[in-house]
Amino acid sequence: MEEHTAARHKSGGETKQHFVDALLTSKEKYELSEVTIIGLLWDMIHAGIDTTIISIEWAMVELIKNPRVQQKAQEELDRAIGYERVMTESDFPNLPYLRCVVKEAERLHPPLPLMLPHKANSNVKIGGYDIPKGSIVHVNVWAMGRDPKIWKNPTEFRPERFLEEDVDMKGHDFRLLPFGAGRRVCPGAQLGINLMTSMLGHLLHHFSWSLPEGVKSEEIDMSGNPGIMSFMRTPLQAVAKLRLPAHL
Repeated sequence: MEEHTAARHKSGGETKQHFVDALLTSKEKYELSEVTIIGLLWDMIHAGIDTTIISIEWAMVELIKNPRVQQKAQEELDRAIGYERVMTESDFPNLPYLRCVVKEAERLHPPLPLMLPHKANSNVKIGGYDIPKGSIVHVNVWAMGRDPKIWKNPTEFRPERFLEEDVDMKGHDFRLLPFGAGRRVCPGAQLGINLMTSMLGHLLHHFSWSLPEGVKSEEIDMSGNPGIMSFMRTPLQAVAKLRLPAHL
């Protein structure tokens, strides 16, 4: 916060508007204390730790179970980046299939299957149902991501579906809502997407992944632990084989 404040004074407020800058800008308007700002920043960072880890593990198990998808993503990485350097965030626009892998993982395995609880602040009618004011509402995004009325072959891990139709996952398209929507949308949505894209990209670019010898894909436990966040019940075990030069 001190670094951002100093940079704003030095540039006369012309610095690039990051999340910290947005909070500092709103400090006087909304009477935000430093403690409140620190709390908001901590919430965003803390909330993104477990959810990102969960999403990466589910994505990796699907990539290992679907070697065709893994190979296709690696071929794209090899074309866009090559074998002489590692991936950076500036490569993301040239990796459309990798970004589709992230979306497909979030569709099948949202880290918060029922989202966080919401409270109706007025009487509303949704889908023919009356929701009384004060009701606690959970949105089952896990079921939405597997609804055959919405998705063709919903249980199949097929990232190509998002090349055929561009579906936003930051709250604008209600078929895919891993980060929620509206005023309560996750403030770290783009951070989470970037982290997943970066982590998966590095894991796939640097290594080829397979199951331990003697383990078949149908033997993998694909059940999740019950709770607000859906960890894999049995942690994934995988074998990594180097793809890039060792110095990278």
